[in-house]
Amino acid sequence: MSSIRFLRSFLAVAHHGSFSEAAEHMALTQAAISFQMRALETDLGRELFDRTGRLAILNAAGRELLPEIKQLVEFYDRLKRPRTSPGELAGAVSIGAIVSCMGTLSKVVSQLKRQHPSLDVRVLSGKASELASKVEAGDLDAAFVVEGTRKVASMQWTPLYQEPLVVVAPAAVKAQSAAAVLSANPFLRFDRTQRTGRQIDRVLRRLGMHPEEFLELNAIETLVELVRQEVGVTLLPLLNGSNWLSSPDLRIIRLPDEVGQPSRSIGMVERRDHARQTITREICAQCLELFQARGHAQTVG
Repeated sequence: MSSIRFLRSFLAVAHHGSFSEAAEHMALTQAAISFQMRALETDLGRELFDRTGRLAILNAAGRELLPEIKQLVEFYDRLKRPRTSPGELAGAVSIGAIVSCMGTLSKVVSQLKRQHPSLDVRVLSGKASELASKVEAGDLDAAFVVEGTRKVASMQWTPLYQEPLVVVAPAAVKAQSAAAVLSANPFLRFDRTQRTGRQIDRVLRRLGMHPEEFLELNAIETLVELVRQEVGVTLLPLLNGSNWLSSPDLRIIRLPDEVGQPSRSIGMVERRDHARQTITREICAQCLELFQARGHAQTVG
């Protein structure tokens, strides 16, 4: 039988769609990946890929075997987990987080690693959609992200908290309503290619607003800092634990009742029944405690 390394390489090729990208992911040469896949096909008695130029796409036989190989690798990883005493956490886990969750996640991970010396946690920052894709592909065990609209049966979602969408303006802005503020000032837009940006776009359409766009960034705190400097106004989720409501440089204005109470949902996504759920669930539970303790006031003027 082929070694478990070959099966991991198979999963990497299936995810990346090419031997070269899989080789980079696995820290091997392209020739080594190609050899492993030929050996695996020989061992299993069937071709698993359609090879076209630099591409290697799963054929029908490969797609049929994909879930079983994933389960086999997961089972092997469970066997490798060190046997620990009750309450002890041990083993390696990889967790991603969007920028706004990174501080809380890092604090929890740091505390857990001090309490459990055999615990090895790798933390990665990124965009919500990219992190969710890495979890689905098995490159990450879990990730703290904005909830998406696409539901995947193999993935599990644990909600953590909601962040209401609000208009953020400089303190000097005198207009009272969200619509008046947005229409009278340069608009600083959050990246509309991301989940939060697309949600903001939907809210603007429901408001019937076409604000004068000044710039577009994928950095919430940077947008807020530009508002402090009176560059313009923005529409953003009110970040959990932020000081925006008490800041003398800012005005936080709620959206009108006609658009409801739009908010983005933050939670942890992970694959169902992966081998490290004991660790990811403990990290999630401790992060939830901190998020709740830092929960912002919900009354917005």
